[in-house]
Amino acid sequence: MGILEVKNLKKSYGKGENKVNAVDDISFSVNEGEFVAIIGASGSGKSTLLHLLGGVDRPTSGTVKIKGTDIYKLKSDNLAIFRRRNIGIIYQFYNLIPILNVEENIALPCELDGKNVDSRKMDDLLQTLKLKDRKKHLPNELSGGQQQRVSIGRAIINNPAIMLADEPTGNLDSKASEEIISYLKLSNQKYNQTVIVITHDEKIAKEADRVITIDDGKIISDERNI
Repeated sequence: MGILEVKNLKKSYGKGENKVNAVDDISFSVNEGEFVAIIGASGSGKSTLLHLLGGVDRPTSGTVKIKGTDIYKLKSDNLAIFRRRNIGIIYQFYNLIPILNVEENIALPCELDGKNVDSRKMDDLLQTLKLKDRKKHLPNELSGGQQQRVSIGRAIINNPAIMLADEPTGNLDSKASEEIISYLKLSNQKYNQTVIVITHDEKIAKEADRVITIDDGKIISDERNI
């Protein structure tokens, strides 16, 4: 069984003639440690799919199982706890807390869960992400690439079952984009993170183990990179 199991997933908006199937009967699974890129044109449904995988939005029908748990059978409070412990999310616009420094932003999932931060893991992440000399800086004192590296650290610190990234290079220049791609790949290989990336970036798609293409809310291809 995969670490992620998606079956007959649907998300519809509107009714009658105005009904739009943003995600239209999608099924697939992802094994632990895979690096998967989900690609598609704007409006294809890939961002809606990511929100459903991350427990951010509820589907019209279908199931999403993470580590065997059907997340949409959980009550809201339990779903929030499950998400915090099992899903790391990286957003295009970072979503860092402006009054927290680098170290505090990375530690946030642990703090919210009432856990002590693993100091060795924190030091390793800061070193790996080249943020050790920036750990006391606030987000507005960082470049875009540095802020995105903080969000990667925040997604990894709690050892989630899966890490989801929504256009992680979409707000960055080409040099910073290449750095983020390398860090996503590193997190996949060094920390054995299962990574699922929504992207327009062909470079990310080339680095992934597998590429799923979405169009009009449906999977039109699911291929492994050679």
